[in-house]
Amino acid sequence: MKKTALFITVMLLLSACGSVPLTGRRQMLLVSDAEVVSASLTQYNEFIKTATLSADKTKTATVERVGKKIAAATEAYLRQNGLESELANFAWEFKLVKDDQVNAFCMPGGKIVVYEGLMPLTASDDELAVVIGHEIAHAVAKHSNERMSQEVLAQYGAAILDAALSTKSEAIRSLGSTVFGLGAQLGVMLPYSRQHEYEADYLGMVFMTLAGYNPQSTVTFWQKMAAGGNAGTMELLSTHPTDANRIAELQRRLPEMAAFRK
Repeated sequence: MKKTALFITVMLLLSACGSVPLTGRRQMLLVSDAEVVSASLTQYNEFIKTATLSADKTKTATVERVGKKIAAATEAYLRQNGLESELANFAWEFKLVKDDQVNAFCMPGGKIVVYEGLMPLTASDDELAVVIGHEIAHAVAKHSNERMSQEVLAQYGAAILDAALSTKSEAIRSLGSTVFGLGAQLGVMLPYSRQHEYEADYLGMVFMTLAGYNPQSTVTFWQKMAAGGNAGTMELLSTHPTDANRIAELQRRLPEMAAFRK
């Protein structure tokens, strides 16, 4: 019986593997795209009900303009590379929220929120594109799905897998608030892993470049973030890369962007 359960578990895990566009990294996706989007949309709608949208029409329009431009370029890339089926997962929204946090986030399905506190660090559309491109990348790379799948496996293990994930929907609903975490603090999602952050940096750089923005701005933006006091954070104590490591990796990737320029 144990061998049978192990075999079923292994087969289910193998069948649940996906790969990230551009990087090709293999990832475990136990949860369907529809379930992830549904669970996250519930959290997002609750957040929007309580959040105060920015009254600054100019900045709000800028966030929407830059966001839509990168989203269009991203969708064009997916179509051109045989990934048109992925487009059904996205219904893009770009919101600017009145809050002093230096923060932004993207929910699965393409619901992107930028905080007013971040805007002073984006002196140009190019630097704002760094932030929005990075958030769009999290959605395209299905990092939330991967994180939720890891939670499902950790909490339910072989029991749920051995039952061919028959009770998965209930598990997903119960994990939604844990994974997305929008109920505890205003728009503070649980952090992604360092691997996810580096991957979103790279994909975001590609997507903003495809949209016609200057990828060099990724370096200038993170230099500003470093100057704001984040440079001293120990990488091993945080899921986010240190600013110095992040900047070094972005600089290493910059020459590759020539292939994506219009």
